Amino acid sequence: MMCIILAAGYATRLYPLTQNFPKPLLKIRDKTILDLLIDDIETTKEVSEYIVVTNHKYYNHFLEWSKTKTVNISIIDNGTETNETRLGAVKDIQFAVKQKNIKEDLLIIAGDNILDFSLGHFINYTKNKKTSCVMRYYEPSLERLKKCGVLTVDDDDLVTDMTEKSLTPATNWCCPPFYYITENNLALIDIAIEQGCNVDSPGSLIVWLCKHTYIYAMEMQGNRYDIGDLESYEGVHREYRGIIG
Repeated sequence: MMCIILAAGYATRLYPLTQNFPKPLLKIRDKTILDLLIDDIETTKEVSEYIVVTNHKYYNHFLEWSKTKTVNISIIDNGTETNETRLGAVKDIQFAVKQKNIKEDLLIIAGDNILDFSLGHFINYTKNKKTSCVMRYYEPSLERLKKCGVLTVDDDDLVTDMTEKSLTPATNWCCPPFYYITENNLALIDIAIEQGCNVDSPGSLIVWLCKHTYIYAMEMQGNRYDIGDLESYEGVHREYRGIIG
């Protein structure tokens, strides 16, 4: 499989830290967010290439960072230079698939989230299901649910519905931005965009896909930390203790 890392955002809520520096390269103790993600995934030996899709403003930052890694990494520039002209996460996925001519199963992850459990559990889950998959975690807070992608699943983990940022969420199952799309589902990305899928939020792609193909949702075995603003970044420094296998 190949892995797309979404890193083309401008992280305006983290200014001044990210005014001239990309959020995924911020450090959590002694490692960047991307280092934590990639070093964990590498333990599975399942990914042949990592594709970091970024914008023109931060392209050189990622290029320099990639020189410090020994794994197969491509950095691709989506050509945008401002938050107002961004492509949106779903179009960034489409852009990367076309630029790299991807024709194999695809792991898609956000470059600004970290986990305290290994993604190896998710990769093993997808191998058993042999279909497109996402993850889910229980969110008790109604206010947080209103800001998330919320899943409805059956007893076999099959996603029967998903909504994005609903004022009346149907369940407490949140879907973080870690997705596995099988090779035979990649062509659906173009169709989703053509049919009006909201391209800003990566979860909107899953909202569309679950209505057109089978998607299963693994219950997470730990916590996810979304680094969205200065407060959450400081919170990760306090709370994060590393990845448990």
